[in-house]
Amino acid sequence: MESNNINIVERALEVFRSEQDEIDFVASHLDDTFRKVVELILHSNGKVVISGIGKTGLIGRKIAASLASTGTQAIFLNAAEAQHGDLGMVSRGDIVILISNSGESEEIVRLPAPLKRLNCTLVAMTGMPKSTLAQQCDYVLNVGVRKEACKIGLAPTTSTTATLVMGDALTVCLMEARNFLPENFALYHPGGALGRRMLTHVSELMGTVVPQVDESTSFRDVLVEVSSKKLGMTLVKDAQGHYSGIITDGDIRRVVEREANFQQLTAADFMTHGFKRICASKMVNDALELMDRHKITTLAVTDTDSPDATIVGILHIHDIYGFTSRK
Repeated sequence: MESNNINIVERALEVFRSEQDEIDFVASHLDDTFRKVVELILHSNGKVVISGIGKTGLIGRKIAASLASTGTQAIFLNAAEAQHGDLGMVSRGDIVILISNSGESEEIVRLPAPLKRLNCTLVAMTGMPKSTLAQQCDYVLNVGVRKEACKIGLAPTTSTTATLVMGDALTVCLMEARNFLPENFALYHPGGALGRRMLTHVSELMGTVVPQVDESTSFRDVLVEVSSKKLGMTLVKDAQGHYSGIITDGDIRRVVEREANFQQLTAADFMTHGFKRICASKMVNDALELMDRHKITTLAVTDTDSPDATIVGILHIHDIYGFTSRK
């Protein structure tokens, strides 16, 4: 595909290569200052304030959001609005990360003076380590690139990518230093898929109808039970009324392929002995891990963890991914 004598795909690949090269260049200059900033944030009693304007402001918002969602108290402060009252969002002793590629943005270089009066520690994230901004800050994270990805060298491209990666590096290092676990992540993301799975109990999603047949049930009636309950399975009870096995769609298909006289069989002839179960009080994520491990799509749900627990429902994989209860 050609446009203005430019091969679009080839040019896109050049942009990818250019940004990758510049990220490597920035990484080569990473020094002990980065470690000091991470430790500073870890041991701070205040919050992290990220400030920028324009394109760097957009990157700053993302960095602040990433930090806040992974255990580090953080907010974004628009540098322009800070001059008109929003500086009140900053508390004494906060750590403020000021983002400016040039280090000379007027709105940014005005901030260090009032922030120092609040006894804030200042970190410059800039491409110019000797800029006005850098000279006013306590720490400097160098995100300087040699060139932007665009040929005129003016559109913020590689420089904003480098800044974003530096923010991601801070986020990940802080997460791991805090031993931030999946369950912590779920608490900060209750509306996301992971959060819902880790904060939802199996009892909230399971269906309370339990398909079941006896070991003596005919093949035809087993098929009726599996089809009518629409779960692709049925549990099987022995003569004493105890659950002894399970029959799934797969079991039915295999016996039809294997046995010429399959219609004369009873449930005991082709059931799978035993089945996987989970307690209703467990989290949905535990159920999903169990399903994944055993490559199954349903679990019997019990009222307790004891071996003689009562089966109170069935959890299907669709309940987990669809998050719609069948009660």
